[in-house]
Amino acid sequence: MENLAGALAAANLNIPVSTAISMQPLSTSYPPSAGDFSAAAKPGMTQIANFLQSKKYPLLVNVYPYFARAGDPADVDLDFALFRPGKTVVRDGARTYLNLFDSMTDAAYAALEKVGAGDVEIVVTETGWPSDGGKDAGVANAQTYVKNLIAYVASGKGTPRRPGKQVEAYIFALFNENMKPAGVEQHWGLFYPNVTPVYTINRIG
Repeated sequence: MENLAGALAAANLNIPVSTAISMQPLSTSYPPSAGDFSAAAKPGMTQIANFLQSKKYPLLVNVYPYFARAGDPADVDLDFALFRPGKTVVRDGARTYLNLFDSMTDAAYAALEKVGAGDVEIVVTETGWPSDGGKDAGVANAQTYVKNLIAYVASGKGTPRRPGKQVEAYIFALFNENMKPAGVEQHWGLFYPNVTPVYTINRIG
């Protein structure tokens, strides 16, 4: 990353350099304020985060509430994962969390703060919900998640840890990937491979 940034600067090209991570480098993500990188990941993530902070470049994070729900359905409420008002409210000190997306994103912010890179912004480069292939994977839930995500981003309210800062997020994926192994990995798209919509995503609210 440093070499690439140096080469771009030498060529008089002002292009940010970053990298994308999943939530796996975090050893802890609940409550969000306890978010921290694992002992194995921390040395590398510290270098990456400090580089990004020095350049004022964002960290790219893939945030998938679906996998958190699928991995622990007894403790992760479906409505909480789908941005739907429900019985689950997470209180973390003075902060209140009404959805899992905020909780996961703020856990990553907390982890950055713990390695001295609290000024690094997060861009959510992948998020979505599968329309088939696994527990709670279905067209209705996928449509609900994506519509509510769009409304949430459009609100500009930000996360509890970064209030008032609009979240930048990208939906995964444009097409279902029918060449992947059978299961949820085939079913994240907004469209089937023949370009037929899986569901509509007109903005709500």
